[in-house]
Amino acid sequence: MPRRTATMLASTLMLIALLCAGVFIKVPYSEMSPGPTVNTLGEHGGEPVLRISGRKTYATSGHLNMTTVRVTSADYNMNLVEAVYGWLAHDNKVVPHDTLYPNGKTEEQSTQENAEEFSQSQESAKVAALRELDIPVKSWVIVSTVGKDTPAEGRLHAGDVIKAVDGTPVKAYDDVAKLVTKHEPGEKVVFTVVPAKEQAAAEKADREATRTEDVTITTTKSDDSGEERAIVGISAGTDHTLPFTIDIELADVGGPSAGLMFALGIVDKLTPGSLTGGRFVAGTGTIDDAGKVGPIGGIEMKTVGARAKGAQYFLTPKDNCATAARDVPDGLTLVEVDTIDDAVSALDDIRAGDTDGLPKCARS
Repeated sequence: MPRRTATMLASTLMLIALLCAGVFIKVPYSEMSPGPTVNTLGEHGGEPVLRISGRKTYATSGHLNMTTVRVTSADYNMNLVEAVYGWLAHDNKVVPHDTLYPNGKTEEQSTQENAEEFSQSQESAKVAALRELDIPVKSWVIVSTVGKDTPAEGRLHAGDVIKAVDGTPVKAYDDVAKLVTKHEPGEKVVFTVVPAKEQAAAEKADREATRTEDVTITTTKSDDSGEERAIVGISAGTDHTLPFTIDIELADVGGPSAGLMFALGIVDKLTPGSLTGGRFVAGTGTIDDAGKVGPIGGIEMKTVGARAKGAQYFLTPKDNCATAARDVPDGLTLVEVDTIDDAVSALDDIRAGDTDGLPKCARS
């Protein structure tokens, strides 16, 4: 056999062997890619994404699209060929498996966590939107969770409204931890609460709950890094009563990153005229009750997905701007926002065609 032919044959066999090995060699990586994008002003699955009753609403136009990221499942094992292809592909991103599923988190655990975050983001979006419009929202501090085998188990319950700790009125959820940690482990702390059942009955009857109970609990030592910090085993949160009904319907989506776009959709529907002026605006970002916009993961995938659907502008959390600006899809303008008020102001400029002064994302 001629030497050249033998060399080519050997090279071909080597390549085939490498490809076969690449298919069978599993690597600890997962893949992220652009997911669906949904207009919060429109419909999804034949139903309105936002439905408001008990308050006058107005016609809207254009798009305020929330964006998503697809990820490979927790039990999917990428092979070496898929990982290399993902690294080379422009629209995908390969990341260590533990980035998406830390500490051996299962698919079911991740789905449950994402569902809880999605639900919380909806509630915060409603509150932030109404506060942006100066519509009063009733708020109170509640017991969010009670830890198993902790001093509070059986004494306090999720949904109990915390009115005071040791007689000091509670104004914000972080007041609770501050007041409890004034004690030494083993000391008693007194919670003044409205029981969850009483609160639920009062809300149903559209009245303010007035019956309170004093619950005395002996604190214990925190397990965190050997600290001598007093705890009772609860986490506190905030609950709200809205003056009218806002329903957000969007199946098969999880996580907190749609909060900003939900809030803007609500603002648009509750105010005359079109917030976008008919433009196609997409975006992402968590939001808290005060309207603060927080960063999210997978920003590069979301900008790609938004532009592929026709977005002209992308509302980008301030802390994601530098990353997003490294590779901006052609025809997409990244607008930096830090609060819902920033986002509304940017939309005012976009609607007016005054885009030169928009706070655009820049590479660091």
